[in-house]
Order: sequence, then C-alpha cells, then structure tokens
Amino acid sequence: MTTRETDITKQLSYLKLPYIRENHATCAQTAAQKQWTHLHYLAELVRGEADMRRDRTIQRRIRSARFSVIKTLDQFNWSWPKTINRAQVQNLFHLKFIEDKSNVVFIGGVGLGKTHLATALGYQACLKGHTVLFISAIETINNLYSAQQADRLKQELKKYLKPALLILDELGYLPIDKIGADLLFQVISQRYEQGAIIITTNR
Repeated sequence: MTTRETDITKQLSYLKLPYIRENHATCAQTAAQKQWTHLHYLAELVRGEADMRRDRTIQRRIRSARFSVIKTLDQFNWSWPKTINRAQVQNLFHLKFIEDKSNVVFIGGVGLGKTHLATALGYQACLKGHTVLFISAIETINNLYSAQQADRLKQELKKYLKPALLILDELGYLPIDKIGADLLFQVISQRYEQGAIIITTNR
C-alpha cells in the first residue's frame, strides 16, 4: 500500500466511511476496466456507503424493537383462521395507520396468528424507517409497577411513548388487577393521537 493509499484509508476511517474505505481500490480497478467517468466512480462508492448505513440503521431498529422472533406476512398461514379478512390485513402493511397515529387491535382465540401478524407489521415498520417496541402487556405492567414503587414512573413511561409504533402483545392472556389496568391505561391514553399502537388480545 502506498503512502497516499494509507493516508486515504486513515482519512476515511476518521470520517467513518467504512464501505468506501474497504472498497475504493477495488472499485477504482473496475472503473478503469469499464472506463467509468469520475462521477460514475464516485456515485458507486456513495451508493454502497449509503446502502451499508441504511442496512445498519434497519438492524438497529429491529434489535431495539425486541421481537422474540422475526415474522413476515409471507410466512402467515391464510388457511387458518378461515374467517380472516385477508384484504383488510394486507392493507395494514401499507402502514398508513402509523402515519395517522391510530391503533390496530387483533382479537381472537389462542393460536390464530395474532402475534405473528403484529410482529410482521412491526418488522415491516422497522424496514420502512419507523421505531418500534414489541412487549407483552404483562411485562409492561410489571415494569411500570416496579418503576412506580421506585418513584420513577414518569421516566419509565417515556420508553412506551417514544416509539412510532408500540405493540402490546397478549392483553388479557393473564388477569390484570386495577393497579395494572390503571398503569396500562396511562400508556394507551398518553399515546392517543401521539403514536400508533397494535394490541393483540384474546376473546
């Protein structure tokens, strides 16, 4: 490696441009072989850097969402339950309800795919640039109750108010007392017209 190449590598590291740092030399060889213009060469490097940064941002959103497992709409079994409104569900994946800061509720018995659909919507939201938090209703209540006992309820509530989409899974799966219901109501009421919510609940 020449002194100039070493300097370029150091400067690209300083500028935090890892894709260009790792690929500028190879791309230069390709540019020479294919007789690219300087602008074409630069555009290829910038595109690669932008793609890498976008992919890393998406992966951070997915990790922050705390999905227990990744699910997609393509994996959903439409043959069960038989009464599901397929067109209505598919329309949700345009994610307009997030832009409108409105809510979606999946109601049904155990094993019908409510959590699958909620997770798939959350995953799609991450891919489209939205922040998401996936958490069970019971865990939310337990976290808020502990925070209330430690006199930090206001700080804990912020975790549930900040994401563009909050997914509360398995509401009604276990009984909730009045304190728990009041705490959960604070989350839902404070998010009203401020952020979207998906709730899965049993009949």
